[in-house]
Amino acid sequence: MSRYGWQRRELVIWGAHGGAGTSTLAAWLQPAWDMRAMGPGPGPPYPAAVAHGRPLLVTCKNTAWSAQRATAAVAAVIRHGGHVAVLAVVSDGWPEPAAATARFRLLEPQAGAVIRVPFVPGLRLAADPAGVPLPRAARRALDQIRSVTGRTPPDL
Repeated sequence: MSRYGWQRRELVIWGAHGGAGTSTLAAWLQPAWDMRAMGPGPGPPYPAAVAHGRPLLVTCKNTAWSAQRATAAVAAVIRHGGHVAVLAVVSDGWPEPAAATARFRLLEPQAGAVIRVPFVPGLRLAADPAGVPLPRAARRALDQIRSVTGRTPPDL
């Protein structure tokens, strides 16, 4: 609850890098706030401050470089007193490299959950991710995110 007696309920989604699926996840997990991607500089304090009282989801791709950026993003949030409710690892359609898997395992104790979001081929052709039919595995990943963040699916 904020000091003014109200608190917005949206999920706060922050990308560990550009192209991490932040906007797509925000479209799928409404109400959600797309904070865009972390910049190249040292970890900014604002995600922890903005998310205060709201679940914060950090998103990245499933590559070794992305895992490195996710490590920096999670560290920035923690350093500024915040908590990462979910680290969403969004597949790019290729297998996850062992170096990335190892880094994500190291991040597990620092986040409420590390959830893999599978590749959705229909996104390649879609102008609006909200209109793309989701495979069962993607719906399951979104349900896991909702569960960890204390939210219910929109149809309930």
